[in-house]
Amino acid sequence: MPASNRAITFLEPHKMELQDKGYPKLEDPQGRKIEHAVILKIITTNICGSDLHIYNGRFAAPQGMLMGHENTGEVVEVGSHVERIKVGDVCSVPFNVSCGTCRNCRERHTEVCLNANEELGFCGAYGFNLGGWQGGQAEYMLVPWADFQLLKFPDKDQAVEKIRDLTLLSDILPTGYHGCVVARVGTGSTVYIAGAGPVGRCAAASAQLLGASCIIVGDHNEARRDLVKKAGYEVVDPSSTTPVADQIEKLLGMGSRWVDASVDCVGLECHGYGPDGSSENVEEAVINTLMEVTKPAGAMGIPGVYTNLDPGARTELNKKGYMALGFPAAWVKSPTFTAGQCPVMHYNRDLMMAILWDRMPYLTPLINTEVISLERAVEAYQIFNDGSPKKFVIDPHNMTKLMSTG
Repeated sequence: MPASNRAITFLEPHKMELQDKGYPKLEDPQGRKIEHAVILKIITTNICGSDLHIYNGRFAAPQGMLMGHENTGEVVEVGSHVERIKVGDVCSVPFNVSCGTCRNCRERHTEVCLNANEELGFCGAYGFNLGGWQGGQAEYMLVPWADFQLLKFPDKDQAVEKIRDLTLLSDILPTGYHGCVVARVGTGSTVYIAGAGPVGRCAAASAQLLGASCIIVGDHNEARRDLVKKAGYEVVDPSSTTPVADQIEKLLGMGSRWVDASVDCVGLECHGYGPDGSSENVEEAVINTLMEVTKPAGAMGIPGVYTNLDPGARTELNKKGYMALGFPAAWVKSPTFTAGQCPVMHYNRDLMMAILWDRMPYLTPLINTEVISLERAVEAYQIFNDGSPKKFVIDPHNMTKLMSTG
């Protein structure tokens, strides 16, 4: 086995470094031997908007943590207790770490596994300071409970051919889809999606797959709005002097300023809300907007990340883990909220099949992926943080090119 393992390592806010962290062992974060795990040789590992929360100091993380929770790889080593996953299998790794045996996992709530985070007691994730599981923006990574967790692709060649779309199955496509499902998006629905980053664009694609009629995406970033509009969706600018509700009313017509469903794909680190971005970095801005524009008895999906571990929050209230929500005014509308991480395994196989059978051909141009080397990843963090409309996909071993040509 290789002696080295180069990985993108968090040092402090706005400082990442490519370091050799050593080839991973079949051990849990406490250093105990585990035989239900495998080692993956990473094929693709993506930079996520949630990674930017860590990059910007908005989600506390320990120095030396390996980044990356959107991982796809080839199995190169298996523990003695692994029965169904074999060396050579190409698999997608759900970003939720989950055991498959606890009560929550058995109820398909893999986002809050009771065995994956000993400190918190629930909720494990790779490269996210949740349970100590190291990320996969690296050459190799450990995946515990492999028989349960890993989504094996049926055909290796087909997987590489469609890797730009299949790499989204580890997080952002199921997350966008989950936001739409819990917001009750269906045939004919009108939908408002806050955020035109990669998750928001996946949510728009998911709303289309689910049969929505008018899909409206809001973002202050003009380049991202242009990308969404080119794909055939409606857009609004939340930094405009015209309130979002008024912009929605103009789009929908018939005097309606409400949508049937809304999805928060921004989270705590919002930018450009209110004229000239006057509400920038006020955590509650997006949720308050959703409560305003969602119809009475409508539903909101809130997969955007929020945390009480936010040392970079602008207000003292937010730093303490609280938000100034306009809930009293929304209460009378009988709203439904569903918040939290997406249970990726609830959706990833079905979405894989939709991709393999070309039911989402609009994904590639909409998500706007760019495959880069591991050496370019630190630079890509800064470019993405500056508002690039690209989705950066890291290929540490140049495997996508090699496998597609040989």
